[in-house]
Amino acid sequence: MSRFLKYILLLCAALGTIPCGAQEEFKRDLESVVFVPKGQWVTGVSVNYSQTNQNDYQFFILENLSGDTYSFKVAPMLLYVFKDDMGAGGKFVYSRNLTKLEQGDIVLDSETSYSVENLYRLSHNYSVMGIYRNYFSLGRSKRFGFFNEVQLELGGGQSKLMKGKSTEITGAYETNFHMNVGLAPGIVIFLNNYSALEVNVGVLGFNYTHTKQINDRIYESHRHSKGANFRINLFSITFGMNFYL
Repeated sequence: MSRFLKYILLLCAALGTIPCGAQEEFKRDLESVVFVPKGQWVTGVSVNYSQTNQNDYQFFILENLSGDTYSFKVAPMLLYVFKDDMGAGGKFVYSRNLTKLEQGDIVLDSETSYSVENLYRLSHNYSVMGIYRNYFSLGRSKRFGFFNEVQLELGGGQSKLMKGKSTEITGAYETNFHMNVGLAPGIVIFLNNYSALEVNVGVLGFNYTHTKQINDRIYESHRHSKGANFRINLFSITFGMNFYL
């Protein structure tokens, strides 16, 4: 062994705290604050309802629009926190939509226009959803926090479409099956120790839908669709009230 190497070994031994050739372990020293403790049950429900009515309404190329629509959606949820700030559970979703269009014109220019009269559409869909959540506190606060929610949804539905009146009615009947996998982060605001307001929005997802349609009880057709979403979907924002028990 060379004399220079012996000096290096003696110097390392004199320092004592760090072995020669070893590197000091790097630690970020991130402080973890428990936001939702293990053993809690999270339950709640979100409800959406909207209704519109038009009478000779005009909007850009739409003219003489008369009719009414309504939509209703309810989604109860149950989740168990099996580890600090980690929970798993499920959600059931039911939605119903109705559209009645008495008349409406689509006017593209002075010589091109299309008219629709006596259009009726009713649909209802249902699905079950498995969810996994990971909570994060905002600093040391236990009132404000965030969560990441992973969703796996399976469901189906039915709808019917009719056009015309009296003996001139034509229509179609549809059944569908859909599957979605998505990520929906959100914000939690605790009002007290047991209740909180939540807002979440879908930002990432993959979906598949199969639709079977029968026209006038004779003609049958099928439609398949697939898609992926990698952006914020403003139409998927959900507000809810949940209880932490």
